[in-house]
Amino acid sequence: MTTDTLAHHHHHDSSSKVIFGFWIFILTDFIVFATLFAAYAVLHNNTYGGLGIKDIVDLPYVLGQSLIFLTSSLSYGLAVVALKKGELKRVMQWLVVTFILGLTFVGLEYTEFAKIVQNGHSWQSSAFFSSFFTLVGLHGVHVVIGLLWMAIVMIQLTMQKITPTMQTRLACLGLFWDFLNIIWVFIFSIVYLMGAI
Repeated sequence: MTTDTLAHHHHHDSSSKVIFGFWIFILTDFIVFATLFAAYAVLHNNTYGGLGIKDIVDLPYVLGQSLIFLTSSLSYGLAVVALKKGELKRVMQWLVVTFILGLTFVGLEYTEFAKIVQNGHSWQSSAFFSSFFTLVGLHGVHVVIGLLWMAIVMIQLTMQKITPTMQTRLACLGLFWDFLNIIWVFIFSIVYLMGAI
């Protein structure tokens, strides 16, 4: 084996370990969200005589928000396709699009929360609001973390170009972003859609 082959084999080995470790992190994060979904399922009718999900849900608004976030998963996928072709400029363009879509999603969620709070409700108002703010809010925090991570990766890409290490980082970020999209589909279906019916 040549030195290059050994180095490539070593990187591939450590890269697969990193991705495997990241899968384990995602599974533990999934358990956290599953627990919060269970808590929401139990508490969503406990409104303490106040507003429930039916009273606060604006389905067209949340549907638009959902489409924006799901589109960000598609644009991230296009960044990965460009990465495999070694097209750094295209990778950066699609990451910027993904970042803007993710930021828009967070802005819309913040607006929704601010409106609820302005109307005199908070996570302390009832068991329903506690479980709602915790579940949806934690997802929002995850998206903000994903956006910070994406910004760092974009800075690193401009400095380091496409390296095997950067490919591993982008693979982990992609897993995280797709995971957040899957969780959002559950939130949209269980909290908003079922709540509006």
